[in-house]
Amino acid sequence: MNSIKFVAALLAFTVLISCGKNEKEVLVLSKTAGFRHGSIEAGLMALKNLGIKNGFKVVATEDVAYMVEDSLKNYDAVVFLNTTGDILDAVQQADFERYIQAGGGFVGVHAATDTEFDWPWFNKLVGAYFEDHPKIQTATLNVVNGDHVTTKMLDSVWVKEDEWYNFKSINNDINVLIEIDESSYEGGKNGELHPISWYHEYDGGRSFYTAMGHTEETYADTTFLGHLEAGINYAMGNGPRNYKRAKTDRVPPENRFVKKVLDFNLDEPMELAELPGRGILFIERRGRLKLYDFSTSTTKEISKLDLFYGNEDGLLGLAVDPNYEKNHWIYLFYSAPGDVAEQYISRFTLKDDTLDLNSEKILVKIPLIRECCHSGGALEFGPDGNLFIATGDNTNPFESQGFAPIDEREGRALWDAQKSAANTNDLRGKILRIKPKDDGTYSIPEGNLFAAGTPNTRPEIYIMGCRNPFRFSIDYKTGYVYWGDVGPDAGTGDPNRGPKGMGEFDQARKAGFWGWPYLRGNNQQYNDYDFVTQKSGPKFIPDQIINDSPNNTGIKKLPPAQESLIWYSYDRSEEFPWLGEGGVNPMGGPVFHSSEFPDAGENIFPQYFENKLFVYEWMRDWIYVVTLDEDQNYVKADPFMPNTEFSHPMDMIFGSDGNLYTLEYGQKWNSRNLDARLSKISYIAGNRNPVARITVDKEIGAVPLTVEFSGAASEDYDGDPLKYEWSLANSSEVVSRTLDMTHTFTEAGTYTVQLKVMDQFGNTAVTDTKILAGNNAPQLRIEIQPKDTLYTDNKKVAYTVRVTDTEDGDSENGSIAHDRVKVTFSYIPEGEDLIKATIGHQQNVVPEGKKIMDETDCRACHAINEQVNGPSYLEIAERYTTEDKDYLIDRVIKGGSGVWGESLMSAHPQLEIAEIGQIIDYILAMNPDKQLKEDLLPLSGTLTFKDHLKDNSAGKYVLMASFLDKGNQKVPNSSVSASAQIIFTAKTVETEDTAKASDD
Repeated sequence: MNSIKFVAALLAFTVLISCGKNEKEVLVLSKTAGFRHGSIEAGLMALKNLGIKNGFKVVATEDVAYMVEDSLKNYDAVVFLNTTGDILDAVQQADFERYIQAGGGFVGVHAATDTEFDWPWFNKLVGAYFEDHPKIQTATLNVVNGDHVTTKMLDSVWVKEDEWYNFKSINNDINVLIEIDESSYEGGKNGELHPISWYHEYDGGRSFYTAMGHTEETYADTTFLGHLEAGINYAMGNGPRNYKRAKTDRVPPENRFVKKVLDFNLDEPMELAELPGRGILFIERRGRLKLYDFSTSTTKEISKLDLFYGNEDGLLGLAVDPNYEKNHWIYLFYSAPGDVAEQYISRFTLKDDTLDLNSEKILVKIPLIRECCHSGGALEFGPDGNLFIATGDNTNPFESQGFAPIDEREGRALWDAQKSAANTNDLRGKILRIKPKDDGTYSIPEGNLFAAGTPNTRPEIYIMGCRNPFRFSIDYKTGYVYWGDVGPDAGTGDPNRGPKGMGEFDQARKAGFWGWPYLRGNNQQYNDYDFVTQKSGPKFIPDQIINDSPNNTGIKKLPPAQESLIWYSYDRSEEFPWLGEGGVNPMGGPVFHSSEFPDAGENIFPQYFENKLFVYEWMRDWIYVVTLDEDQNYVKADPFMPNTEFSHPMDMIFGSDGNLYTLEYGQKWNSRNLDARLSKISYIAGNRNPVARITVDKEIGAVPLTVEFSGAASEDYDGDPLKYEWSLANSSEVVSRTLDMTHTFTEAGTYTVQLKVMDQFGNTAVTDTKILAGNNAPQLRIEIQPKDTLYTDNKKVAYTVRVTDTEDGDSENGSIAHDRVKVTFSYIPEGEDLIKATIGHQQNVVPEGKKIMDETDCRACHAINEQVNGPSYLEIAERYTTEDKDYLIDRVIKGGSGVWGESLMSAHPQLEIAEIGQIIDYILAMNPDKQLKEDLLPLSGTLTFKDHLKDNSAGKYVLMASFLDKGNQKVPNSSVSASAQIIFTAKTVETEDTAKASDD
């Protein structure tokens, strides 16, 4: 077996060995992701026999829910038997850490080191990570510690056959018991000190690991079983668990958080802030200031600023004065209109939902080069009423090969970040700190990087050496500043230029210099570089940096450079593996302190979040919560709502109500996005609503139609017992109160069957499903001769399509007309999507959009080819294209008037965005000029494979057939479709062997 190939798919097994009972228990957790380790059954049987011998019972399950505290606290040891891949979520990982910290024991067998590569704590616990292995072979093992309980029964030399792992990330604190002699077999990579079995005490518990255990024969080896049995006894022998010693916080489960979209289809949302007593203010880059009103649950446009929009400029930053309820001041960071290239940080009066543009007081002007790039643009108030301002380095990064942009040639200031980020006399590439005054000016707080009056410096500078500090926050408890700094673009490092591109999450405990453009991350060094000769000079030294650029107007000797809190690039980070891979665009979120929200009530975020830092990734679409120790040093990070969609998260704040408010930019840059959203994330502290789910054995059929319904898939996150009520949606009568229900529909029709589930506290959830009675589904099949689906040049294949339908007839005898069956044969060039072959086939079925429309009030305002209260569907299809889809979805959900006259189109907030999207697709497809023309085939004939010869590629051919029956005349929209397809691929040596194996 090749463990690398199956790293994400091998079986996950966990053995829990209990104590404190007359009969100890061993729980075996078997969780597979597709590939089952061949020795699992042998290992399980061996453990059962060990249990009989030692007086414990072995119980098997596939449910990782056992890896939570209520379960783990009952056990003395946890054994990972050939686990592999990512098997535990953040909640389970935290509970397992607590279990070990409380004194629990751990045993890892063989592939246990091939598990949880993104969990550094587990790396330390298990002792090493699997790297690779050679073939199974016999090797010589040397017992290097024969005095331990796990090796006393062993001879000093042990010759054994197994799969021998090579390791990486070996914990230096492990106590090695057995080593392998690499000269005795082929493929070893760890050298003379190649450990195979070891033990150690870790984080309050005990850990034993052996790399043996791949082959079934190993579990019949009494010597190995004695070694394993002793390892389990060692891990169990740490005394009773004491959870007072547990340091890791329990992670609240994701189902305790609810994300509610408050507004969507925003136009480049940038930053948000709470307007006390009113709602959430937010800005859009093109100049709009908007307010989401708490009282009305609607968004209104407050104002639109006149500004310069281009490059990365526009309306970028927003802050509300800490004394807003008295002075009604807000602050905006925007690009000034006109020909003078400047950014303004201005104060305005906002009162009674009106922004007084004449009240503007410009506090700070930041000159820039209005050609490119990195505008930064964020505002935050910190302790003592200080206003922090983040600015980008205003430097073009595209002609430095992704390394330090330090081009000192004449006229190249735009390409030299030394003019800005490293210039003590310039406000760009910084986080500034000022104290606004009532008269519209400002003072300089004590503790900035340069004292007022220092020659060739700007006293506003608090942090310098930033590339593009796009989002930041201030911890009100410590006063520390946290920000994300977007990194350069080099995909790989160059020893003569510098490190690969890195993003940073930074922490400033006081004023300082963070190294750009000379250093990155944990002070990884760039080389000085001559852009004239294209030769590299020496590397920059963190505490000896001299800015001698001709574009520098500040002092030359710069302060010592500070290291980042967290740093990473496009690939996997060894230091912070939880960051994953992908694009790099870090953002700094808030630090949570419950004391800031005294009026939040019981649903405030729980104790787990106390003093923790939120960080988020614009490109990777995730949010993490970073744990800091008492000295505010990094400890770990846990994902926040990892199964919830965040579409380029842009900004986030905690509101006074204790909820987390988020802005999402959406996936497309420089455009209005349907998935650009303002949302509220709430924590549910008490009992949660149950979840109702229905499963059925059939959804369609002739009458009488008997359907078996089940509510067994419903669940309650709190484990509360549920009650069930079944009813037909067009009737309030409850037809059953049992978990399962059987109902016979005797009359043709479309029926909505509803399930209501209730917990013991009265919390309810409702779901429904549709049943079509009165029409059997048609059957369609395609037969080909020869039967294989591999093609060669000019190969010929005979095909036959047959449709049978209980009500409509049979295509073979002509009772179903052949022209009612659509048959196509399409060639899809290599690299193109198979979806192209299906275009047009939806015309042969009832479009989902039409089905949804028929169940709404659309017909009250619209018809296909005539105006009712609003435009006809044909008129809509002629005016708009698919590029307008997001706009149309927004209009349908929010309603409005003025586009087609004064008629008011009603809002449809009850519909999901995806449902409205299907409606829009259906309407836009009505335009006859946009209909696709396609060549249809007869129900039988011969296919010739020649189209691939035109482009000499090895694409795919798709033979597709579809049919729509007539339905039941007494039941509207009861037509049912059937379709089938066969995909032909090019014949190669590999596909031929695969096909032959499949036939076997």
